[in-house]
Amino acid sequence: MPRRGRPAASGSDGRALSATPDGTDGLLGPAAIRSLAQQLDLRPTKQLGQNFLHDANTIRRIVRTAELRADDVVVEIGPGLGSLTLGLLPAAASVTAVEIDPRLAEQLPRTVAERTPALADRLSVVTADALRVTELPGAAPTALVANLPYNISVPVLLHWLERFPSIRTALVLVQLEVAERLAAAPGSDAYGVPSVKAAWYADVRRAGGVGRPVFWPVPNVDSGLVRLTRREPPPGDRRATFAAVDAAFATRRKGLRAALGGWAGSPAAAETRLRAAGIDPTWRGERLSVADFARLAATDAVAAG
Repeated sequence: MPRRGRPAASGSDGRALSATPDGTDGLLGPAAIRSLAQQLDLRPTKQLGQNFLHDANTIRRIVRTAELRADDVVVEIGPGLGSLTLGLLPAAASVTAVEIDPRLAEQLPRTVAERTPALADRLSVVTADALRVTELPGAAPTALVANLPYNISVPVLLHWLERFPSIRTALVLVQLEVAERLAAAPGSDAYGVPSVKAAWYADVRRAGGVGRPVFWPVPNVDSGLVRLTRREPPPGDRRATFAAVDAAFATRRKGLRAALGGWAGSPAAAETRLRAAGIDPTWRGERLSVADFARLAATDAVAAG
């Protein structure tokens, strides 16, 4: 069930868990992040991809880059201790935060109520695995803004773009290598499965880098922002197209005739379908756009000889 803002809880010393002096606009700074983690007995885990933002300037930059409208219904995946949540609330009509950790989900409304009480009613919290969410309370989300857990960032992003077509724009913070892959163009070294599948849903662009020191604990990789703007997918069937994409990149060093042999039934059948789609069978998968893959997937299957 979603939780709405409520009064801040107190620690054993009677002090509100989220009450710290840093951040004149209510944003959480390093001291507040560490204090909250200590009082919640929270030890960030790699399993959940928990690296919490604690730099107010980075939060403000992310919110600016998201270019939210006042009537946007924002979904935030993995809000953690609430750093980004506090920055998003003034910029949108509402924020629905999806958090898998029950302790963090329980604390988030209290933190918001303590630090920005006038905006507490804009927040809803859903305790759930983001990969399993199929519906949300309230109005349909129009924007997704999140510091995504690095270990599942691509599956989560693709799941939400598919399940919630109302999302017209997204800004996600991911591992830099993943950011490069998501935004890569056909023919580039970073182009691959994430690039093609994200392009099915949206125009995808890099939106800048984020250094390691703005996180706690400090990750051992750099991070990057990726902006996605929803557009109509190419003509064709998504599942069939994605199956062709997966096959083409499973052995990306091979030409498409060989790489797609299992997908089409044989290398000869793959060549027939490639030529029917106007694609050179000697090309590799990284040369094809999402529209090329959709056109290939729409060709007729070739009967076994």
